[in-house]
Order: sequence, then C-alpha cells, then structure tokens
Amino acid sequence: MEPGQDKMYFMFWHSFIHGYLHMIESDRLPVRLGAICGLSLFLWGGAQAQSLDAPVQAESRINRDAVTSQQRVTGLAQHTQDLLAEYRSVVRETESLKIYDDNLERVVTDQRNEIGSINRQLSSLEATNRGVVPLMLEMIDALGRIVEADIPFRIHERRARVERLREMMDQAEVTASEKYRRVMEAYQGELEFGRTTEAYSDTLPTTGQTVDFLRVGRTLLVYQTSDNYVTGWFNPTSRQFEALPDRYRREVRDGLAIARNEKAPNLVILPVPGPQVAQ
Repeated sequence: MEPGQDKMYFMFWHSFIHGYLHMIESDRLPVRLGAICGLSLFLWGGAQAQSLDAPVQAESRINRDAVTSQQRVTGLAQHTQDLLAEYRSVVRETESLKIYDDNLERVVTDQRNEIGSINRQLSSLEATNRGVVPLMLEMIDALGRIVEADIPFRIHERRARVERLREMMDQAEVTASEKYRRVMEAYQGELEFGRTTEAYSDTLPTTGQTVDFLRVGRTLLVYQTSDNYVTGWFNPTSRQFEALPDRYRREVRDGLAIARNEKAPNLVILPVPGPQVAQ
C-alpha cells in the first residue's frame, strides 16, 4: 500500500471503531452484542484481505518473471537453432571447398606436367627445324622439276606456285609448321591432277592463239581452236605441240563437251602415247 492510502485506511478504522464504542455504551444490550459481532467480523475480514494481498502481489510478480524467463528461453532457443543452421552451412561449404581444392590441385599438377612437356618439345624444336627446313627446300626443288618434266598444262600457274613456295621459305613471319603445310598442299594439288579431267582455255605457246585445252589426268593434253578447224596435242616424246589428223577433230570436240558437263560421259578415241623404254 502507498503511504497516503495507509493514512486514509487508519482514519476510516478510527471513525468506525469510535462509532461502535458509542453504541456499546448505550442501554440496549442486543444492539451492543450485534455491534460487537459486526465489529469482530469486520475486523476479521479486513485482516484477511490485508493478509491475502501480499501473496497475490507475489504471485503476480512470479508470473511476470516467469513470462520474462520464458521469453528469454525462447529467444535463446531460437538463437541456438540459428547458430546450429549456420554451423551446418559452414560445414557443408567447407566440405565443398575441400573437394574443389583437391580437384584444383590435380588440375594444377596436370598443368605443370603439360608445361614441362611443352618445354621439352621447345628444347627439341630447334633441332627439328634444322632437319625439316632442308627437307622442305629439297621437296620444293623436286616439285619444280616435276612441273617442268610433266605435260605443260596450266604451266604458268604451276610454275608460279613453286616460286611462291621458294619465297615463303625466306619469310621469318611464317612458322615452320605453316611452311610444311603449304608444301604438302602443293604436292596434294599435283596429285589431284592425275585423277581428274578438265577443259580450260589458254594460250597455245607455238602460235600465241587462245585455244581450248582438254587434259586427261597427267597422261594426255589435246587442244582445239574455237572454230574446230585446228586440232592438236602435246607430244611427250618430242615435247612439242603438234597437229592431229582430222579424224580426231570430232573426238576432241566431244571430249571437251564431256569435260564441261555439256554431254553425258561417253567413249572417245584419243591418241594416248605408249610407254617408253628408260634410257
């Protein structure tokens, strides 16, 4: 109870007791007895109320403390769950990082081995170049001899290709592998000539006249003027362009049409040189 309330409570009881004493002093006995009983009951009830107030306040305080404690326990439990979840996440991340680290270590080891292999190859590259460059020069010279010894079809183009290869060998910006690739590409082109047939227009070396040439592999080279009046061939024995008899005029014309895909493939009779005995 507050101090002001104690004072008012005391004044109330003082007035009440004074009134009861005044009734007791009167001549009416039943009234006095009733007053005494009422006063006793009233005093007992006030004492009981005053004695119960303290336990009620204590219980209220205990309940408030219990609620506060429960809230604190709930907060600690939630914080514990959060810490546990964070711990499990860290454990999973650690395991993932360990797996990644193991894999990365294997990759680094493989890269180191690859670097070692490349360094060993580079150390032997100079020796390889010393052996490959003379070989390529020899191959280019051999290709030039093949062109000059062959029947003279597309002779200017083939000679120019051999000359470009010789110039390439003196160019520092072209790698050895690229030089080798181009040399092999030239040889592959020459091999293709032996398996194909073609018709093309070019200048006849003996007259300077533009004629239609028919090449059959690397075996035969015949020609015919646009008016079909002159028909000839390259004689591999004399290595000269010579005229052919008139009986080949139609055969050469049909062969040119077949090579240009203007006619369906058919049998044509052309002069094929026989084998020669090596000297």
